[in-house]
Amino acid sequence: LACFLTFTPISSLGKEVTASSRHYVDRLFDPDPQKVLQGVIDMKNAVIGNNKQKANLIVLGAVPRLLYLLQQETSSTELKTECAVVLGSLAMGTENNVKSLLDCHIIPALLQGLLSPDLKFIEACLRCLRTIFTSPVTPEELLYTDATVIPHLMALLSRSRYTQEYICQIFSHCCKGPDHQTILFNHGAVQNIAHLLTSASYKVRMQALKCFSVLAFENPQVSMTLVNVLVDGELLPQIFVKMLQRDKPIEMQLTSAKCLTYMCRAGAIRTDDNCIVLKTLPCLVRMCSKERLLEERVEGAETLAYLIEPDVELQRIASITDHLIAMLADYFKYPSSVSAITDIKRLDHDLKHAHELRQAAFKLYASLGANDEDIRKKIIETENMMDRIVTGLSESSVKVRLAAVRCLHSLSRSVRRKQQVLQNAPDEILVVASSMLCNLLLEFSPSKEPILESGAVELLCGLTQSENPALRVNGIWALMNMAFQAEQKIKADILRSLSTEQLFRLLSDSDLNVLMKTLGLLRNLLSTRPHIDKIMSTHGKQIMQAVTLILEGEHNIEVKEQTLCILANIADGTTAKELIMTNDDILQKIKYYMGHSHVKLQLAAMFCISNLIWNEEEGSQERQDKLRDMGIVDILHKLSQSPDSNLCDK
Repeated sequence: LACFLTFTPISSLGKEVTASSRHYVDRLFDPDPQKVLQGVIDMKNAVIGNNKQKANLIVLGAVPRLLYLLQQETSSTELKTECAVVLGSLAMGTENNVKSLLDCHIIPALLQGLLSPDLKFIEACLRCLRTIFTSPVTPEELLYTDATVIPHLMALLSRSRYTQEYICQIFSHCCKGPDHQTILFNHGAVQNIAHLLTSASYKVRMQALKCFSVLAFENPQVSMTLVNVLVDGELLPQIFVKMLQRDKPIEMQLTSAKCLTYMCRAGAIRTDDNCIVLKTLPCLVRMCSKERLLEERVEGAETLAYLIEPDVELQRIASITDHLIAMLADYFKYPSSVSAITDIKRLDHDLKHAHELRQAAFKLYASLGANDEDIRKKIIETENMMDRIVTGLSESSVKVRLAAVRCLHSLSRSVRRKQQVLQNAPDEILVVASSMLCNLLLEFSPSKEPILESGAVELLCGLTQSENPALRVNGIWALMNMAFQAEQKIKADILRSLSTEQLFRLLSDSDLNVLMKTLGLLRNLLSTRPHIDKIMSTHGKQIMQAVTLILEGEHNIEVKEQTLCILANIADGTTAKELIMTNDDILQKIKYYMGHSHVKLQLAAMFCISNLIWNEEEGSQERQDKLRDMGIVDILHKLSQSPDSNLCDK
């Protein structure tokens, strides 16, 4: 048994604490079971609220020994139960404690304990499992590894109000995404948990409610089922409505509002249903008021943003409920120097989390202004709104920056109706905001998913149509950054939103910066072989036309160099290079630039040739013969005598 003890050098720990900690651990090895039990009980009393003591006992190897006693056939039920209580107490400490417990394989041991016939022991195991599963360091998957666990937990729900509370809490923390929702749903979660909403215990009702909110989120199957569930003769939505009345605790109001919101978004409740318009929406607006705690205001605003996002009628109702638009302005002023927070701990917490308020406000403003011009105008006229967006775009929190982009996108939708540039969003604000966006997009390579979801592509494509050249430059510049090393899906999104007509309009823009950035965008779109071939197969004809026009036009060296680099990229495609080989006009232009007086253009033209003639590629012989017939080899001989060493090497 001594092998369970892992002694660690104790130089760093206080000698006295360590001596007493070691005494506790030593007693777990006493041959007398009664003394072991008393040792575990004393250990339980010593660790309550004492993180230092918890850490010492873990370092001294108490956990493997406690787990051994918990699983030992010969241990009395009382001893097993006390061991589970101590382990639960150790888990209540720091995240490192939980990691240590997980490393000792505590979860399988506790799940095994649930097979015991003794209710007190089962409750102690569940309480400990609840503490471990609610820790951010515990992988949810550990609950689903053994397929027999979920049905067994469902069966234990009827045993006591404690099993109900702990099991519901475990489910609501470990249900992340559709796969988990399906497993719980298929094992009868809805039927088993519904009747708990009328439990005499507030904690049980609350945890059951939380379970339903995570089960229904973005899940039509669960939501459609919930609408028709009866509990004591009442439909579930009616029970949720009762739970969001003003006399109920805030946590209960908020969670019921979430359940109804998620069912509505999943299509199970109509957006014009009274339970949404007259109950859920006003409840969520109430949660945004100054009187509420920071986390309630954040959750209220984010849930409301999600509820009204697709529905213009709900957006209109929300915008005139309780001065919501003005109320959200307070989210940016919190906590202020004159804050009424007397509790120092609370103030410290709120200062650390104030950015969550700003993120929530941006999200809700974005939803409110998604469709209605008048609401957008009201939001833009809210004090310092545009400055707040600009500040938001440069905040250190990525989530705030994305929410600010989303808000800017929503408020500038009307920019796209060409003549109707927002009077209240002056161009200089949009210029600053869009240049921030350019930088933001570089930071998001290679994964640009979150930016796409914020609606940035449409926003930027809209800017490229602005009368103001600075906005056109920023719009196209940001798209160029977005296309840099991006996946095919993002490139396709950009091309679709921008449209080829607009792309070619920009290629003939009178502003040199716009033209250069558009060529940069085209060059970034046409990189990596599969992408080059894909884009040229759908847009090849127009792109070749545009390239021809620029190479024939009166443009400076930089513009022509960029254009030849685009051709070199096309020449690198597998199928795309045929568009060059079958176009004699383009081949003659490449030949012309090989003999140009400017080295940059000669080098760029040479890249096109080298990409066309690689020996290992199919059809290289025919391509080489054709280029030889055109006299390209003679030019290469001549260039190999060039005084420019770079040109000479190539």
